[in-house]
Amino acid sequence: MRFMVIVKATRDSEAGKMPSEEMLAAMAKFNEELVKAGVMLDGAGLKPTSQGARIRFSGGQRSVIDGPFTETKELIAGYWIIQVKNKAEAIEWMKRCPNPYNEDGEIELRQFFELEDFGESPAVEHHKAVGEQIAAQKN
Repeated sequence: MRFMVIVKATRDSEAGKMPSEEMLAAMAKFNEELVKAGVMLDGAGLKPTSQGARIRFSGGQRSVIDGPFTETKELIAGYWIIQVKNKAEAIEWMKRCPNPYNEDGEIELRQFFELEDFGESPAVEHHKAVGEQIAAQKN
């Protein structure tokens, strides 16, 4: 099972304040443990929304909204993508995570849909073919 672990944004992360050297070292050690265990597939911190944009869909129209976006509790500051046996294992790994906040905070775990979750259909077969193309490009 693949999970996305979502680190929520804070006022500091949205202000572009970089983590301390101590935090960077603790996260590097934790990431190394995830990699050695074969759990971590990807992970990164995200720049503040002041450097981002949103694309709004309204019927056939598209409009661009430049950041920053104000409601930090709904924003993402970083993420991991992990692969584990089940939700309980994902929770156990993330309970070992250094606290990414200078205050109280939460990280969120969300399981990915897998193509097998959708059953057989031409659209699913198309998605599988695209996935195979992506995998071939990586090699």
